[in-house]
Order: sequence, then C-alpha cells, then structure tokens
Amino acid sequence: MIKTDRQFYRFSLYGFLKNLRFFEPFIILIFVDNGLTFFKIGLLYSVRDLANNLLEIPTGVLADAFGRRRTMVMAFVAYIASFFIFYFFADFYIYALAMVLFGLGEACRSGTHKAMILEYLKINDMSDLKVAYYGRTRSASQLGSAVNSLAAAGLLFYTGDYRTMFLATIVPYVLDLINLATYPKILDGELAQLRGGDIWTQTRATFRDFVGIFGDKSAMQAILNSSGFTAIFKITKDYLQPILESFALALPFLISRNVDDVKRSAVIIGVVYFFIYLLTSYASRSADRFSRRFTGLADPINLTFLLGAGFLFVAGLANWGNLALVSILVFMGFYVLQNLRKPMNVSFISDQIEHRVMASGLSVEAQFTTILVAVFAPVIGLLADNFGIGFALAMFGAGMLPIYTLVRVKE
Repeated sequence: MIKTDRQFYRFSLYGFLKNLRFFEPFIILIFVDNGLTFFKIGLLYSVRDLANNLLEIPTGVLADAFGRRRTMVMAFVAYIASFFIFYFFADFYIYALAMVLFGLGEACRSGTHKAMILEYLKINDMSDLKVAYYGRTRSASQLGSAVNSLAAAGLLFYTGDYRTMFLATIVPYVLDLINLATYPKILDGELAQLRGGDIWTQTRATFRDFVGIFGDKSAMQAILNSSGFTAIFKITKDYLQPILESFALALPFLISRNVDDVKRSAVIIGVVYFFIYLLTSYASRSADRFSRRFTGLADPINLTFLLGAGFLFVAGLANWGNLALVSILVFMGFYVLQNLRKPMNVSFISDQIEHRVMASGLSVEAQFTTILVAVFAPVIGLLADNFGIGFALAMFGAGMLPIYTLVRVKE
C-alpha cells in the first residue's frame, strides 16, 4: 500500500506547482502574435532542446555525484531567469537566449526528481509500487495543469496581454524552489557527502556507469520507446492551440458583448485544456490499474505507442478535412495516452538501471527525447507553414509506425 506521508505530498506539491506555467496553453499563439512563423517556432524548440541535450549528461552526473536537491534548485533559477526575458523582450534572437536558459532548467530537472522519488521508494521498501506511486504524484502535476488552464484563461481574459503569463508564472516557481530546497538530505542519494579528492573519482565512476547503459540492449530499447513517443508528443502537442483558436473564433461566442478575439479564444482554450488535464490526471492515477490488466509492462507500453500513432494521424486528418471538433477530441486522447504511458515507462526503464545512477539513466531517456525534438520540431513547422497543420500532424502520426518496429519492447 502506498505510504501517503508528508514527503508524498511534497512530491505531489512539486509537480502541481511546476505545472503552473500560465503561458503554456498559449505558447504557440504568443509566438505567432509576435510575428513568428511555425518554422521559426520550431527553431526555438530546437534551440531549447539542443541546450537541454548538451547539458543533459553533465547535469545528470552532477545530480548523482553532488546532490539532487542542489541540481533541482539550479533548474528553477534558470527557469525563472528565462521567464523574465520572455516578459521583457519580444525578439526571435532574445527568445533563443531565453530558450537556452529554459533548456538548462529542463536538463537539470529531467530525471533528477524521478530519481529522488525512486530513492525514497527504495529507502522505504516500496520499490514494487513504482508505477502506482509515480502515477499518483504525476496525477498531482496534471491536476496543476488543469488548474493552470483555467487560471491562465482568466488572467488572459482580464489583462488581454499574452506576456503577463510569463510574469505570473514566476510566483509558483519561487514557491517550488523553496519546496525543493527543503527536501530531506537523504534524497540526494549515496553521493551527497563528497569531499576533497573523492569528487573527481566519484564523477568518473558515475560517468562510467552512465556510459555502460548504452551497452545494455534491454535498457536502450526501453529508453528509445519512451523517448520516441515523448518526443513526438512534445513536437505536436502545442499545435492543438491554433486548432482550438480557429474553432473558438468560428463560434458565435461573446460576439454580442464585443469581446476581442484574444479574450474569446482564451476562454475556449482554457476550458478545453482544463478538461484535458483532468483526464490526464486521471490517466496517471490509473496507470498502475491499467498495467495490471497485462502480464507485464511491455504489452501496454507497445499498445499505447500504436494507439498514439493512430490518434495523431486521425487528429491531423480531421483537421485537414475541416472537422475541428473531431480533431480536438482525438487530440485529447493523445494527451491521455502520454500520461498513461509515462509512469509505466519510468518503472520499466528503472528496472534496467542501477539505482545509484538513476538520475543519469533517466537523463539518457530525456537526452534522446531532446535530440528528436531538436531535429523534427522545425520539420513539422515547415510542413505546417506550407501544407497546413492537419497535414503536418497526419504525417507525423504515420511516421510513428516505422519507428515502432525499431522500438518495440519485450519483457
């Protein structure tokens, strides 16, 4: 049975506050409002993920060798700095700098907090509850996203200014920084208390263990399956925003009150994202129950990969055929699948990797994700600029099928 003690709620609070990114439901619309094409938006995503990629290994090693709490605090300082830049400036090249800082935050954070949760489960003899425990803490983060959607919509409706979203996001991120900085020291892992000449020796040992992951076929298959699906989700998920905007502006909603288009679309987008994240919160909580319907984790992981490909293809095809409502509903299913998969993927990967280098191992998964996002984000932007968003999404959905043949996992 899951031990819902004080630390469980602090883990959950971390995810809840982290997902109060008020700009997120409107990020593509913010960039488009500042005159960027989908291709340039894709380039910004590439800058973010290349920065993430280059820093992934050293920050993963830093977390395992020098303390996970310090690394998480560094992540949130980088995030907050990027939000200030986004608020005060509106230029493609300045945005690129902010994306580098955001990528630094992602590099420091990715894998590190999961490793802290897995360390806690190991200390408390609850390692057999990985899927259920991580699923429930992730559920809190999705609930944060649901609250974020309504709060962001209300804030945008009140101010009518997209960039205010970045300034408002700083508040929950400062609170989360304080939460992380006061985590128990024991969650830093075995290497939290290093001194003098031990530091370089331990860093080399951690790096050797990290490199050794690449020689493990089972671990790499699990990592590639997770990173492939996650990358395509990250590349495509924000294209729901222009679909929602077009759908909202086609409705006779608030026209009689002379409300401008930004505020009208804010209400619809906020409400839809609220329901999406309620569903994804439930999906994360249900991951353990869903996985227990199968004899192991490999079958549900493979099944959800194929379903995700189908959902994305249908969403794109429906949008291409001007069936916006169908596209939105299927897209919601794609969001649910990602959050159903994530706890299963984390558990499946963690079974292949020694707990002492868990942060580094999970960072390998994050690194492959960032490589794929960096390469393909401009591609989908170029397709969207030239052939439409629906065509671009359908092509990426179809492209997931040949990827599946390479990343299918086995027990």
